[in-house]
Amino acid sequence: MFTQEKNRFYLGDPVHPTAEIVFEQIGEDTLSVSHTFVDESLRGQGIAEKLLDAVADHARSGHKKLSATCSYARKKLDGSEKYRDIAVLE
Repeated sequence: MFTQEKNRFYLGDPVHPTAEIVFEQIGEDTLSVSHTFVDESLRGQGIAEKLLDAVADHARSGHKKLSATCSYARKKLDGSEKYRDIAVLE
């Protein structure tokens, strides 16, 4: 569903995506989500959570933890059981 580049997953055009999540590696074993965007035309369809799931799966496959400076991702990581195994709780 999403295209993966080095530090992001996105939907649509790479220059002007209709949805994207951006992350970076911080430390040896942690990824941090810094930005999540979903165009208004796609909102309400769970796209942001699917993007976060893609990053979570990427983190799990690399045996990494996941944190966030993005408010959306931080709220999901702190409040959802499905990310407990990888979430860095703050």
